[in-house]
Amino acid sequence: MKPSRVLAALLPMVLLGLSAWVLHRELREFHWHDVSTALAALPLGRVGLAVAVTVANYALLSLYDVLALAYAGKALPYPRVAMTSFIAYAFGNNLGMAMLSSASVRYRLYSAWGLSVVDVSRVAVFCGLTLWLGLGLTGGLALVAEPVPVPGFVALPLGSRLLGAVLLAATLGYVVLCAVWRQPLSVRGHSVALPSLRLALGQVLVSGADWLLAAGVLFLLLPEGADLSPPVFIALYMLGQVAGLLSQVPGGLGVFESILVAALTPRVPAPAVLGSLMAWRAIYYVGPFVLAAGVLASGELLRRREQVSRLVKGVHASFGPVVPLMAAAGAVLAGAVLLFSGATPTVAGRLLVLRRWLPLPLLELSHLLGSLAGVSLVLLGRGLQRRLDAAYVLTLGLLVSGGVLSLVKGLDFEEASLLFALALVLVPFRAQFYRHTSLFAERFSAPWLLALAAVVGASVWLGFFSYRHLDYGGELWWQFTFEGDAPRFLRASVGVGGVMLLFGLARLLGPSSPRSEPPSEEALARVRPLVARCPESMSHLALVGDKSLLFNEAGTAFLMYGVAGRAWVSMGDPVGGTPEEGTELAWRFRELVDRHHGWACFYQVGPGSLPRYLDLGLSLLKLGEEATVPLAGFQLDSPERRSLRHAHRKLEKEGLSFEVVPREGVEPLLPQLRVISDAWLGEKNTREKGFSLGYFSERYLREGPVAVVRQGGELLGFANLWAPELKVELSVDLMRYRPGAPRGVMDHLFVSLMLWGREQGYERFNLGMAPFSGFESHALAPLWQRAGAFLFTHGEHFYNFQGLRRFKEKFKPVWTPRYLASPGGLAFPRVLAGVGSLVSRGITGLVAR
Repeated sequence: MKPSRVLAALLPMVLLGLSAWVLHRELREFHWHDVSTALAALPLGRVGLAVAVTVANYALLSLYDVLALAYAGKALPYPRVAMTSFIAYAFGNNLGMAMLSSASVRYRLYSAWGLSVVDVSRVAVFCGLTLWLGLGLTGGLALVAEPVPVPGFVALPLGSRLLGAVLLAATLGYVVLCAVWRQPLSVRGHSVALPSLRLALGQVLVSGADWLLAAGVLFLLLPEGADLSPPVFIALYMLGQVAGLLSQVPGGLGVFESILVAALTPRVPAPAVLGSLMAWRAIYYVGPFVLAAGVLASGELLRRREQVSRLVKGVHASFGPVVPLMAAAGAVLAGAVLLFSGATPTVAGRLLVLRRWLPLPLLELSHLLGSLAGVSLVLLGRGLQRRLDAAYVLTLGLLVSGGVLSLVKGLDFEEASLLFALALVLVPFRAQFYRHTSLFAERFSAPWLLALAAVVGASVWLGFFSYRHLDYGGELWWQFTFEGDAPRFLRASVGVGGVMLLFGLARLLGPSSPRSEPPSEEALARVRPLVARCPESMSHLALVGDKSLLFNEAGTAFLMYGVAGRAWVSMGDPVGGTPEEGTELAWRFRELVDRHHGWACFYQVGPGSLPRYLDLGLSLLKLGEEATVPLAGFQLDSPERRSLRHAHRKLEKEGLSFEVVPREGVEPLLPQLRVISDAWLGEKNTREKGFSLGYFSERYLREGPVAVVRQGGELLGFANLWAPELKVELSVDLMRYRPGAPRGVMDHLFVSLMLWGREQGYERFNLGMAPFSGFESHALAPLWQRAGAFLFTHGEHFYNFQGLRRFKEKFKPVWTPRYLASPGGLAFPRVLAGVGSLVSRGITGLVAR
């Protein structure tokens, strides 16, 4: 290896080692606390002015690239040039090897806008030359104006004025050469054209102004007593920068500081100089670098937005389902951190910094608000778990606010970083919190209440434990000092208790929002044609008016549902449309329920649609069996219907007559029908049911024909008909008769209806469902099946299960199972209670007939 290469490799290491030795020598008698004190002593006005000069300096740096592009014969919009210049110099200043790092950034950005490798190389070399020209001009003038002594570290054997004259001569020579030499120069076999005189002068002036502004940033931050004239300081600054550039250490870190510390320590204590240098590094180097990295990353994301979009979608698909649970845990963790932080003393060193910069009232307020934000985050965890949009928005705001408050109340960088990180992670998952539900209308479960009490109680205990050496008294509450951590803890605890009290009042006084509404007349008008064309008669339950209606977008299908607690129960399968439209509507209902954090259930669904509900993620439980009588072969003359034939003819001989009153003729009969209904309910000592059954309502009875039984002109009983225009299935809903009517009047009514339906062309007659009928009592059967079989056998005290089955068996029906599709597990008992509440038209109906 050549000696020159060995020397080039060793030079940075030698310079860095020498710098470390100088810094150690100058600071060995001082403590780090002295540096932080000096840093805190910097006047805010001068710090702000240094920031403004830094901004102006980086804006001026864009002219380097403007001149370089003019030299390369390329033109780009100035905003692009300014952005590229800013990022390139911010990276070059901080990463070291400025030519390589800045050129890499320029190539990445300029190549995207059409510049070739040769063009970018010309720009990079031109900018590098411009930097040194400004150094020659500014440094030369400074060295000529006044000698620069650096005691014990650097000696300039030829004299600073001579060196300054050499630098000025080199700079002037370059300008003259560009003015008189018009032929390209040959450098190592490459032809290089010199810039025009105008560009050369621009290089010198722009770079000179750049060096002056850069030095001015540090000059504004120098401690009192430095007593350096501007020329001497500029020369020192140039010397330090040159040493830093030669060392190839990123930003000249350590090398530059050693020269400045060595030059200023005779006048100013080394910790004060080092504090100023730290502030200068943060303002001139770190701040622009962080901003440039953010701009570069944003640009890269925009260029790759399609790939990023696919990545984000993949992350959403993979982690989306667990985000609410993780967000809830994160909110509780963040809240606990804020509460525990408010209950423990602030680090003494950080408190000294806050004393310098922060007013006491703001410190007190931030401490109190931090604890309130903590308890609020713990409360919001439950809402995040339940995917509430309000909880998401409030949590984001509290995480960001809590991070700021953590910095203000105690410079808790670790705590603030955690809160900001949680907020940043939560931002992309807004779509996972879609439930538009009032936060205060949601109930807190016992585990959540216990967790909340544990966190709040632990924070209060931690505070009392931390300050157990203090004597508590009334005056302690009103002590406001920077060291008054215990009073702040007491006030924060009162604030936390106040939030808990207000939350409890809001829970007690806040009204619950309605979950479902009865259908409007417009909705009933839309549903009537669909009911008329439905093959299943149960669709007529939509006309009762006690269930909400959900239509598909085309209006060709609907489902009817009711809400009891968290149970959203659809009565039967979707009605109308194709099977595909029914499935789409079921999913839409499932999404609607999920937005309200409910349980989607489908009550009395048939066996043909069971795969649909399995795809919805629901469990299937048998409810009983539905009886339908085929009407095409229904004859009273058959031997198996002998008892029906005898009872029917007997009642005909007693003068009972049957009639189907069309819809138009129902209105005049309504007063008599009401009398019969009230008398029947009174004798049965029961109340009207609903949801899966109709109840006496004049509007409902007007919806269809009514079958009546008379004796001698007197109305004995009636039943409203479910008789769709599509003559597939005929059925009845309300069946009422007068007390004292002849025995078997309802058998007579059913037989007459079946004969009438056969004549009208209906295919079958639906006798309804027999609950718990057809259940298996085998020892290996599922628990639900065995419990249903037991209830069917021994539950006659509660409901006439077997009697209802025997009544329907007389008509020799076909039995078809009916199911409940609902969530399983612990939700199932509450689902059953919800269904029972809907059918009984209220909770009281579950315990009363």
